[in-house]
Amino acid sequence: MGFYYVKALHIIFVVTWFAGLFYIVRLFIYYAEAAEKPEPEKTILQRQLALMQKRLWYGITWPSAVLTLIFGLTILHLYGSIPGWLVWKLCFVVGLYIYHFLCHRIFKQQQQGILQYSSTQLRIWNEVATLFLISIVFLVVLKSSLSMLWGIIGLLLFSAILMLAIRIYKRVRGAG
Repeated sequence: MGFYYVKALHIIFVVTWFAGLFYIVRLFIYYAEAAEKPEPEKTILQRQLALMQKRLWYGITWPSAVLTLIFGLTILHLYGSIPGWLVWKLCFVVGLYIYHFLCHRIFKQQQQGILQYSSTQLRIWNEVATLFLISIVFLVVLKSSLSMLWGIIGLLLFSAILMLAIRIYKRVRGAG
């Protein structure tokens, strides 16, 4: 019974971690867009967005990432052996933590007022977490490497559609 409680807590913190990752990049986008506003609007917006970023990042996203790791390692320990599908999932999870650390770098830059990426680049960056989410969920649910192959093909198609949607959005927004 304890295994299911740990698994439930792991899922809860995965969800809150992803929520934080999705929202922090949206805040990065808004911060970058605020840089194009005239003063004093620019300063007011960037101050507020920096505060929101800080509260989200340290109050929700980082704690959720840490608790996800703790409960995930506990589940791994309780499993005893590692099935093949779980090896692939762990590879994607490592990639997700790398994504998290790269988001932390962007967070630190924006907290210092440094804008290294445009809002369009950050919109594309925002979709990376979606790709990790889809990959991990399909692996956990289907538990099959062959299904994962089809999932990766679908993921690449989904990525192409997302890139197209971003380009269309950019054109529509620019025309409006």
